Amino acid sequence: MPSPSNEPSSETAAPAPTGQPRNPLHGLTLEAIVTALVAEYGWDGLGERIAVRCFTHDPSIKSSLKFLRKTPWAREKVESLYLFMLRDARRAAR
Repeated sequence: MPSPSNEPSSETAAPAPTGQPRNPLHGLTLEAIVTALVAEYGWDGLGERIAVRCFTHDPSIKSSLKFLRKTPWAREKVESLYLFMLRDARRAAR
């Protein structure tokens, strides 16, 4: 008699997750997003587009990440601006 296994048989195994191929934020860290925005707009431009103190007064990646991780509404604004930047770049490439 074969010993029971803790692994599910191939017949009952759930399909592997497919990821999120249509989500441009999938797999990106908040640091990568902020870094890309700073490269595109600079700290001054970022502070004009999203008026939060971490972008306007003595800005740094570290202080911005600390604030954004604690403040969901600000993180949403940053993610939205990043998506806008991607759409704008795609339009310019056409």
